[in-house]
Amino acid sequence: MSELTTVSEIDTETDSQWLDDNDLETVRARVPMVYVEAVPVRLDELGQVTHVGLLLRAMPDGTISRALVSGRVMWGETIREALMRNLDKDLGPQAFPRLPASPTPFTVAEYMPDPTQTGFHDPRQHSVNLAYVVPIEGEAAASQEVLDFAWLTTDEAAGVAVSKEMTGGQDRIVRRALGFVGRLP
Repeated sequence: MSELTTVSEIDTETDSQWLDDNDLETVRARVPMVYVEAVPVRLDELGQVTHVGLLLRAMPDGTISRALVSGRVMWGETIREALMRNLDKDLGPQAFPRLPASPTPFTVAEYMPDPTQTGFHDPRQHSVNLAYVVPIEGEAAASQEVLDFAWLTTDEAAGVAVSKEMTGGQDRIVRRALGFVGRLP
């Protein structure tokens, strides 16, 4: 952006990509990005978590792995709006997520390009991820860039086999979520 660009000339619409790929790469190299992560869950009649929903997707490094619903918070977008947009994008419009009454995350994770810094790794950037447990009341289905979506029992979601299918430390977010809701085996 040139020094002569005024604030009124900058596009702040959140419905479109707010930075082109080159600008995004430049910002990612210099500024921590804010993300939301959602751990989709099913509840029983008592409100206890019975299942955790995980995506199967192609990752930026070319691998295929289990993953959480995750995405950037766009310019001018609230945390709630970012959660809903990313849940709708990954789980489809029939998922009917129920956002928490408070926008306070159950945990915050810092993903770093250096995997030894925090244990959370994203080779593209330093990001600050706000994580939420989100009950899903409708029918979630893989959509857009998602290859598959599956409901796993809490024991399966916390297990070693699923942990090995996840990258970047997201398996730790799942275990933190299960601990937060009192369902860590």
